[in-house]
Amino acid sequence: MERFTDQPLGPRPHLAVFGSDKVGNFVLTTPLLRGLKEKYPGATLDFFGGDTTRDLEEGCPSIDARFSLYGARDDYLADLQAFVAARRSTHGPYDLAINCDEFSELNLVVVAAVAPRYLVGASLQPDFRRKMPPGNDIRDRMLRDSDWNSPDFLARYREILSSNYLAEIFCQIAYVETDYFRAELASAPPRFAVPDVLLHMTTTRSAKQWLPEYWRDIIGWCTAHHLSVGMLGGKPQIERERYHAGGWEEELLNTTALLDLRGETALPELAGAFKLARAAVVVDAGPMHIAAAAGCPTICIFGNDAAGNGASPINLWAPRAPNAVVLRTPVTCRVCVEHRFKNEACLVADHPCMRELRPAQVIAALANVLGLPE
Repeated sequence: MERFTDQPLGPRPHLAVFGSDKVGNFVLTTPLLRGLKEKYPGATLDFFGGDTTRDLEEGCPSIDARFSLYGARDDYLADLQAFVAARRSTHGPYDLAINCDEFSELNLVVVAAVAPRYLVGASLQPDFRRKMPPGNDIRDRMLRDSDWNSPDFLARYREILSSNYLAEIFCQIAYVETDYFRAELASAPPRFAVPDVLLHMTTTRSAKQWLPEYWRDIIGWCTAHHLSVGMLGGKPQIERERYHAGGWEEELLNTTALLDLRGETALPELAGAFKLARAAVVVDAGPMHIAAAAGCPTICIFGNDAAGNGASPINLWAPRAPNAVVLRTPVTCRVCVEHRFKNEACLVADHPCMRELRPAQVIAALANVLGLPE
């Protein structure tokens, strides 16, 4: 296994791309998948992802076969071995593996197990005793850098990067040139009448959530302008267990005209719903990336200031699509940055970064994309 430095792969290379089990990660991987097929038209591309994003993976035209590294199976090792053996038998050994989540210990192991000729990203060595040593070119130095989100990172790698956007970084480490800012997702018609405005309010890190009372103001403004409005998310129990939902969601449903659409969509249907909606208002979570990729006018709520300080690694994740409006807070707070975004909850009293991003700012942006008065 050698480090990939854009060596020739032949006319029909066998490629393996390793992702994760998170919606946003997969959406931002799609430019890389498309770009690989553009660069290697005769390639066979296998994707190793997860059950959460399975529907999107299966609907991606750049993926020829996929396997859930992340998901429950009766005999995980036997299934993985059978998949890899079958793909090798049909398409030959893997010429190139690209690991898009080197923080995953599982990815490190399986990348080594598929034994590619060339490697992008992290892997264990073939004997599984330690990690592969890093390379020395600018892309390898970029991978070893500890702060991808900062403006200084972009300055250090301006030779190969035009932005900190994670989709561009994924492409650049693999020597792929494409439209980094254009994500493409499978979509399907939803099983319900789509409201005018779709809201998504919850996240895996409560530090990124907006205030419940502010959502009430958004719903009230929509109702006053005769706009139907629906709340997206997982089933209520999943929302409570994983995404810091609470009684405030039920209170909004019981006291406003908000429609409950939680748990009503598979991911392609969620993309289909966003395609039909007039606008979406979302926090920094997976549905934000789906809405932006679907072309929906998307108001993205970030607790980050103009310089990027705040609750999210905004420079890595904020959508660059022209239909996405990224709203920032007037408050500067570096506590999440200093904790490298590993804090689940806000560590500052009264959550100022989100509290000072007032409903009026969101309503103004929503009114603008809808062509309505504030």
